[in-house]
Amino acid sequence: MEADLLVRGGFVIDGTGAPARRADVAIAAGRIAAVGQIDPAGARATVDVGGLTVTPGFIDMHSHSDYTLFGAPAAESRIGQGITTEVFGNCGYSPAPLPPGNRDAVVEWSGSLSRGLPWDWTTMADFLASLERMGTGTNVLALVGHGAVRVAAMGFARRAPTGAELDQMRALVADAMRDGAWGLSTGLIYPPATYCETDEVIALARVAARYGGRYFTHMRDEADGLFDAVREALRIGREGGLPVQISHLKAAGQRQWGRMGEVVSLVEEARASGQDVWADFYPYEAGGTFLYGILPPFLMEGGIDGLVGRAGREDVRAQVKDAIKNGVKGWWNPVGVSGGWSEVTIVDIGSRRNKPAIGRTVHDLAASRGQDPVDTALDLLVEERGAVQIVIRMMRQGDIETVARTPWAMMGTDGEASSPREAEEHLVHPRAYGTTARFLGDYVRDRGLTTWEAAVHRMTGLPAERMGLADRGTIAPGQVADLVVLEPERVADVASYAQPHKPPQGFQHVFVHGEAALRDGTFTGSRSGKVLRRSHPAR
Repeated sequence: MEADLLVRGGFVIDGTGAPARRADVAIAAGRIAAVGQIDPAGARATVDVGGLTVTPGFIDMHSHSDYTLFGAPAAESRIGQGITTEVFGNCGYSPAPLPPGNRDAVVEWSGSLSRGLPWDWTTMADFLASLERMGTGTNVLALVGHGAVRVAAMGFARRAPTGAELDQMRALVADAMRDGAWGLSTGLIYPPATYCETDEVIALARVAARYGGRYFTHMRDEADGLFDAVREALRIGREGGLPVQISHLKAAGQRQWGRMGEVVSLVEEARASGQDVWADFYPYEAGGTFLYGILPPFLMEGGIDGLVGRAGREDVRAQVKDAIKNGVKGWWNPVGVSGGWSEVTIVDIGSRRNKPAIGRTVHDLAASRGQDPVDTALDLLVEERGAVQIVIRMMRQGDIETVARTPWAMMGTDGEASSPREAEEHLVHPRAYGTTARFLGDYVRDRGLTTWEAAVHRMTGLPAERMGLADRGTIAPGQVADLVVLEPERVADVASYAQPHKPPQGFQHVFVHGEAALRDGTFTGSRSGKVLRRSHPAR
């Protein structure tokens, strides 16, 4: 048969959960033309992958590449670990919509999360069109962030919205959904979303539901209030009338360690009752976020200006120290419930002034300055106007393994598009480069927590089904030719917290729409990814 490319002699794990089988895969015009024993005579090119494993391209259900693709459009950190499609706009953060009224507040709120963004858009449609003009290494699906919508409508006010403000938020969500967004995301753990009540989110979820959207949530609490946060997420899904995706499901903080089985059971009860709810996770003991995101939320009232003005005051610093030591009702207190400031490492910072702080823990940096760690943290936030990112160690291995065994938990890196060229500029969480390799190499091959077929299904066919991507996620005739060729015995995550910009071992080839993005372990710089828009009339 005629084909542009024949991937020959591999063991195909097709993304359905079916057993691996020896088969060739023929590609024509960016799609899979045939799977089986294929005569190579009609192929214009052949890649012999004898003995290697061929899978569908991996789908990252929790990405933040919308803020970094403009700086790393070939998405090497994604392609290098076999990710060909990613869902971004998570945790309530999305670069669009960006209406004129509070534009500067939205841009500054994004802080060091954004690298290279031109900010030359107003609507979600404009943003997606800007990505298309540039070209991307991966396929991308956008969510609209509740946090972005709230800042656009009412800034960083620590109160419920007025009727007019809620109407504006509804309109912004509806516009984004019509522009092609796939759902609504929340980061209820972060200001300003942490200021909202559940009913506000339900009101916006109902708008997304009218367009067939999904609800992705970084829940309100992942530590002492974990179970109530799960119940809130389930309530929003029920009353909002849409499917729920619990983002990076975890038990953070020492008092919740060992209880992930109970969390899984709580979700399974909802699933057994008929509720459409799933989750994603990453296989690391540390999370990553903004430095202000692990401090009491009252600091961010009034946005970055409010943070800078408040964080320099001695009375406020005393309040923060007391809150971390004794806790505050309704706040998850990540420093207090984990190992303290020695578990908080600075990975990115806004200006050159404090670049030497990158790679150091807040505890060690404070000791070198002769300060209390809270004073050091607040000084950095004032000097950098909030643009400080950190990694914080707060999970336990046994709980991660529980989620890794859970068949309805998909892979979500919580990482972003990056390039090894950025290693001298900043650090990232190693999950940006190594999540899929860590899962497959450590948890599947070495620990035997699930089968290869089941693991691949949870990174391909299952997320494609969840997102309604009928022509992706499996290896079958007619499907888009997003493919990964890997060596199961060599797959390994080699990125570390100290040196995170390292692609994993064991990935030989990655194809996006039939075009090689990784060939013989080397990046090609291809930008054959597509912007995938949700098309669904309002109900």
